[in-house]
Amino acid sequence: MSKKLRILVTGFGPFPGAPFNPTEPLVARLLRLRRPAFDDVELSGHIFPVTYRDVDRALPQLLAKYRPQALLMFGLASRTPYVRIETRARNAVTMLWPDAEHARVRKGAIAGGADAMMFGPHTTKLLRAAVGTGADARASRNAGGYLCNYLSWRAIEATSADSGPRLAAFVHVPLLARGGASQRRGTAHRITLDELVDAGEVMLLEVVKLTRQAVREHA
Repeated sequence: MSKKLRILVTGFGPFPGAPFNPTEPLVARLLRLRRPAFDDVELSGHIFPVTYRDVDRALPQLLAKYRPQALLMFGLASRTPYVRIETRARNAVTMLWPDAEHARVRKGAIAGGADAMMFGPHTTKLLRAAVGTGADARASRNAGGYLCNYLSWRAIEATSADSGPRLAAFVHVPLLARGGASQRRGTAHRITLDELVDAGEVMLLEVVKLTRQAVREHA
C-alpha cells in the first residue's frame, strides 16, 4: 500500500430527470489536477451509477481497494442554484422516486437508530474555502432523501470503523450554465464548469490538509 495520503473523490452518473450530471466532468477534472500540495497524495475517483444497489456494492469495494483516508463526494441538486456543503445525513430515503434502475425502496429509513448523523466540524472549513473562490456556497442540513443522502449516510458509517476513512464530506452542486458562460443578465447566476472546478479544487486542498492532520493525530 502506498505511503501517500489516499483521497477518494466520487460523483454520480445521470438519473431520471437529469440526463447530464456535472459531477462526472468535475471529478474527472479534479483527478487531473497537478499541484505541489498533491505530490504526496494518491487521488482515486469513482462515478456511481444512481442506484441503491451500486452504492451498497461499490462503496465497500472502493474502501477495500483504495483504503482512502478521506472521501470527498459530489452530487447534483438540480433545483438548487448554489453549491451546498452538507453537514449531515438524514436517516431517511424516499419511497416516491425510483433510482436509475427504476428500483424503489420499501421503507422510509436507511437504518435503525439515530435520525441523523453529522459529517463533522470540517464542513465549515470546506464552506469557507468554497466561498473564497467567489462561488455561491452555503451550508445545508438536508441532503434530501435520494441517493446523495443515502451515500452520505453510508460514508459516515464507514468513518466509524477503525480502518475506515478519517473524514468524509458531501457537496451538492447545481446545474451548469449553458454554453460555458455565466448567466447573470436577467436570470439567477449559474455556475460554469470552470468555476465549479475552482471551488472543488480548494475544497479538495482543504480535505487534504484536514486529513493529513487527522492521520497524524490518529497515529
